[in-house]
Amino acid sequence: MVAAEPFGPAASVTRRAADRLRAGHLWVYRSDVETLVPAMGSGEIAGGALVTVMDSRGIPLGTGLYSAASQIAVRMVSVEASLSRGVYLEQVRERVVAALALRDEVAPESMENDACRLIFSEADGLPGIVADRYNELVILQLLTQGTAQDDVRAVLTEVIREKLAPKTIVERPDPKIRELEELALPSPGPLYSASDSPQLTTVFTINGLRFHYDASSGQKTGAFLDQRLNYAAAARYGRGSALDVCTYQGGFALHLAERCERVTGVDASRGALEVADRNLELNSGLKARVEWIEADAFELLREYEANGERYETIVLDPPAFAKSKRAAEGAMRGYKELNLRAMKMLTAGGSNGILVTCSCSHHVPLEEFTAVVAAAASDAGRRVQVLEIRGAAPDHPAVLTLPETSYLKCLVCRVG
Repeated sequence: MVAAEPFGPAASVTRRAADRLRAGHLWVYRSDVETLVPAMGSGEIAGGALVTVMDSRGIPLGTGLYSAASQIAVRMVSVEASLSRGVYLEQVRERVVAALALRDEVAPESMENDACRLIFSEADGLPGIVADRYNELVILQLLTQGTAQDDVRAVLTEVIREKLAPKTIVERPDPKIRELEELALPSPGPLYSASDSPQLTTVFTINGLRFHYDASSGQKTGAFLDQRLNYAAAARYGRGSALDVCTYQGGFALHLAERCERVTGVDASRGALEVADRNLELNSGLKARVEWIEADAFELLREYEANGERYETIVLDPPAFAKSKRAAEGAMRGYKELNLRAMKMLTAGGSNGILVTCSCSHHVPLEEFTAVVAAAASDAGRRVQVLEIRGAAPDHPAVLTLPETSYLKCLVCRVG
């Protein structure tokens, strides 16, 4: 059977891509696009356009947002073909409302927690849209040519204002993705401010601890909210002297300081450690003595291991080593080295050590990450028990048919 020609632009994809989409995946890679069919009277498909995706027989598979620059050529938004821009925007409105309702269930605002991820791109049916709340600030990221558009900004701003009444809504572009997607800088200034003097800094609370937030600095949207429950888990297991490797702004370190006697946070960024120190000042009642060290994680662990340094608790939370599939092999070597050195530095005998080890590389699946930690245990000659296998907090939901949304892995281990 050959389907009727869709109106508007379309993309014909390979059988491999069609099979993936029918199985529930939501991306079409540029290498899988066989033919691009512009809308009638148009010379080419504009970046950001809605396109009907068809298999090689012309049977529609749905509608997606087209990128003229990214290696992800199409991100699916609907199983319905030939979706108009107006219908798409109404869909965005409905899905934002649903995403905010889900956060009310899984991450309700309280005295203990007033920060969470509000919208998580494909996981909420909103590809190319991310939103985080830090107390009274909401930070938006529009990450594709189809979403970095004024009509999308208007819908998001309207719904978030209506449902959350924040003081300020700010769009914060991701520099790397902006380059990959060939996106222009958004207009300066906030998308919304409740006053004539927009508030771009605040103090937010997670797990009862307070943290500074500045919308104009830091990585990604500014903090790693996906680790919220893993921070709490580390605090439950942590004891004695603790080392937090790649501490960034002190997330794990400050949680460990609620229980441990001494905590050392390590990061290569002086700016991040300056914020970590300010965060320490906000939480003056913590039990531990806390210090910060500016250093490369690999070099410091080599030095500490050689000097016979010992800790009862070590956290490893490095940045994504594998930014692409090609980088996965090198990433595995990096993960193994960090975990091997950490295991050698953990106390042994009657007082077993606690290792909390993380990976946020979606190109390194849980099975491979677990295997590399097991290989490190074998080389270190340590008996390692996995106490918990954890992921991102539930305000960062995963889609079963899109493995890339299950990016964060966290193993809590007892090292004997």
